[in-house]
Amino acid sequence: EQELQAFRSEYKVSIEKVRGMLKFNIPVHFEFASSELREADRPVLDQFATVIKEYYPGALITVEGFTDPAGSARYNLRLGQSRADAVKAYLATAGGFASDSVKAVSYGEVRNRQVVPGAKGPGEEGMENRRVALVVDHAAIATDQVTLR
Repeated sequence: EQELQAFRSEYKVSIEKVRGMLKFNIPVHFEFASSELREADRPVLDQFATVIKEYYPGALITVEGFTDPAGSARYNLRLGQSRADAVKAYLATAGGFASDSVKAVSYGEVRNRQVVPGAKGPGEEGMENRRVALVVDHAAIATDQVTLR
């Protein structure tokens, strides 16, 4: 819990606990119409990987990709997927996660998940909506441990 609290404070991360899962809203954002991971966002992903590997080894991680509402819904679904895939690849390479322990999904511009409803780019406008969220499913770990006994 102290490690999670330090992670929250240092990187301005919000963490929601929901039935065997942790949802990390981390400050990993993307430039307008881009899925390239920014250099400035790598340290928070590195810290995320360190915390998860230490305290939730074997957990399933889902990278959720989001966009702002600029562009068509179809384009935004593809862009959100590209963003999620970029973070998944980074976590596999730099974070040391097995590829089958991380999955990537896109929610595109889905309105009920926008941080700032309707905000869109280019530029800084809508940056809050151009992001990823990371969901850690650690309930499966506890279920596996119970089954093995």
